[in-house]
Amino acid sequence: MSRALILIDIQNDYFKGGAAELEGCEAASHNASVLLKYFRENKLPVIHVQHHSVKKNSTFFIPGTPGAGIADAVSPKDGEIVITKNFPNSFRDTNLSAILKNNRITDIVFCGMMTHMCVHSTVLAAFDFGFNNTVAWDACATRSLEFKGIKVKASDVHAAALAAMTFAAAKALSVSEIISGGR
Repeated sequence: MSRALILIDIQNDYFKGGAAELEGCEAASHNASVLLKYFRENKLPVIHVQHHSVKKNSTFFIPGTPGAGIADAVSPKDGEIVITKNFPNSFRDTNLSAILKNNRITDIVFCGMMTHMCVHSTVLAAFDFGFNNTVAWDACATRSLEFKGIKVKASDVHAAALAAMTFAAAKALSVSEIISGGR
């Protein structure tokens, strides 16, 4: 068994003053940085995923803008893999699956943004590819949503997305549980 950390879309546009602010992103990025430090100290593989929007009329993650940059708290170091994606699912039209298989990764720890979108779709795809998945629930963030006039608080969106992932595709543990061996 080999384990890797995948950090999804922890990018500047999601933070205060960014083009697509999320709720709880400061705490989530702090926790992601703690998890990243643990993986680095234990010489475990780290993969950063960075979203670049190529849709016409995009308002965030526009390539070449500061907002599309990976946040300083989890900035990649030399030698760490950075995958650029254009869709919510980090496997779609990228070499992520090949990288994981070539490095004999069987277990993946995920963190990032947005819990209900890019984290969710990537974890489900990883499950379909046969990986054992853990989501660091306190190192993820999302936003409030609305559906047919029903407002859904970010905390409820986050919990619902995690509940959906843990139904069959992943475990959800805190960063401290992961570091202490809960996997």
